[in-house]
Amino acid sequence: MRALAISAYTTTSCLGAGIEPARRALREGRTGLAACRFEEVELPTFVGEIAEVDAVPIPAALAPFDCRNNRAAELGLAQDGFVDAVSRTALRVGARRIGVFIGTSTAGILQTELAYRRRDPANGALPADFDYRRTHNTWSAAEYVRARLGLSGPCAAISTACSSSAKAFASASRLIDAGLIDAAVVGGVDTLCLTTLYGFSSLELLSPQRCRPADAGRDGISIGEGAAFFLVEPARDAGALALLGAGESSDAHHMSSPHPEGEGARRAMEAALAAAGVDASSIDYVNLHGTGTPSNDAAEDIAVHGLFGDRVPVSSTKGMTGHALGAAGAVEAALCALALEEGRIPSSVGTRTVDPGLRASYAIEGRDAPLSFVMSNSFGFGGSNCSLVFGRLRHAA
Repeated sequence: MRALAISAYTTTSCLGAGIEPARRALREGRTGLAACRFEEVELPTFVGEIAEVDAVPIPAALAPFDCRNNRAAELGLAQDGFVDAVSRTALRVGARRIGVFIGTSTAGILQTELAYRRRDPANGALPADFDYRRTHNTWSAAEYVRARLGLSGPCAAISTACSSSAKAFASASRLIDAGLIDAAVVGGVDTLCLTTLYGFSSLELLSPQRCRPADAGRDGISIGEGAAFFLVEPARDAGALALLGAGESSDAHHMSSPHPEGEGARRAMEAALAAAGVDASSIDYVNLHGTGTPSNDAAEDIAVHGLFGDRVPVSSTKGMTGHALGAAGAVEAALCALALEEGRIPSSVGTRTVDPGLRASYAIEGRDAPLSFVMSNSFGFGGSNCSLVFGRLRHAA
């Protein structure tokens, strides 16, 4: 695949709005996870909630899109001069030559949950002001972002569980390689809802404490939310921060459990390396999917150790942000971009004692290190896997 320069990027999560809070968290090893106080949820768990997202106004012209998920998107888009960067590119290449690819899982399902509270007591009808297409529908997030940015190119919502916004990069890459677009806005947005929290609780996957990826006593995930966006276009200048490769696979082993030997995960990582034109020995850091559940961490460890041995430092940043589900791939891609810019291996926040049964080289404490190539893993329910390789373009195109 053609390397894609990251012309602009931004990330918003429980760490704060914009790049700077994430940069500080990377340096300080700070978590944004807090005891769950979301809506009326009564669960003994921790979540990564974006502060004050409910107070974010949707522009009047886009009022039909008003929901928590699109408010998170609005908050994210407003950071780090991202809208202006897209506008400048649109002036240069044309609004119809910029694609939009947004990953999400539950999207605006909270809006439906709230609508059900207001059903007509006589016949159960949903309220007349409920707009499924522009709020709940998975497409809503992508349509909102395209409309908000004034773009008119190809637009797609990708919903493949936890790999959604990582796969958005691969989708954008294919259309750019095909010559259908000249640039793309890629990202993910996912927000808390009752369905997600109670659903993962019913699967007995929620930790009653802050998640502890790879820890000997790990006992589940902490759900987070996030909105992260990238402006990408064909890389031309040596030294440009870039997406170098994307690899996808589907192991189809089980609806909610990974292949126990990590077969699909390894295929995705190998495909990403091949697309980037680098081998495993070139990777300086791997950002793990690292959810904090016993089976996921163990399967990923088998795949990672089998490919990289114990040479490459690895960690999970979900102890900082929680698992942002459909937005996780984009949020963690932003943390990988920051790691490259800062020359910093992120710590595995929350991890105290690495499970002795795991064999990869886990970085519990963050540390400064020269980084040329980093990999980010996103593995979803149903065996939908995606790995991304980021780095600096070595030669001018």
